[in-house]
Amino acid sequence: MDLTFRLADDADLPALVALYDAAARWMQDHGIAQWKPGEKGEDHFRRRRTDGEVWLAESAGHLVGAYELWWQDEPAWGVRPPEAGYVHRLMVNRDRAPAGTGRALLTHAEQRIAATGRTWSRLDCVASNPRLRTYYEAAGYTAVGEQPFKAGTGGSTYAVTLLEKRLGD
Repeated sequence: MDLTFRLADDADLPALVALYDAAARWMQDHGIAQWKPGEKGEDHFRRRRTDGEVWLAESAGHLVGAYELWWQDEPAWGVRPPEAGYVHRLMVNRDRAPAGTGRALLTHAEQRIAATGRTWSRLDCVASNPRLRTYYEAAGYTAVGEQPFKAGTGGSTYAVTLLEKRLGD
């Protein structure tokens, strides 16, 4: 697979919003109640770049995927020592991405986390999406709990499954 990875910059913000919205529409079309089109705008991705990292994957000159990497995630995981990176919004362009792009994004995130000396990759997924949980478990993640989560001010409350993978094993 011919993927290149780079950190997002301000010029990438519209493309990130479009990628998110397309992923959200795909989820809705497949009965997955998780993301909603229009829910994350440029300001969201700008903030994520300020307090974490946003990575893009490109193939043949096209954006084919992206993910956010956070260095703490108190809303889902509580206060923790700096031992993990937290992967969020793993997104794939289903029209252009080569097979295996999602796993390549996850592997890139794990390598980035390990490069900082942290030993855990952590993520969460909505508990009502067993297919996604199975996907992460097949990638070596173990479910370690479930927690209620409230989406923003006035947002809905739902449960998330917490998953983690020890890096370097």
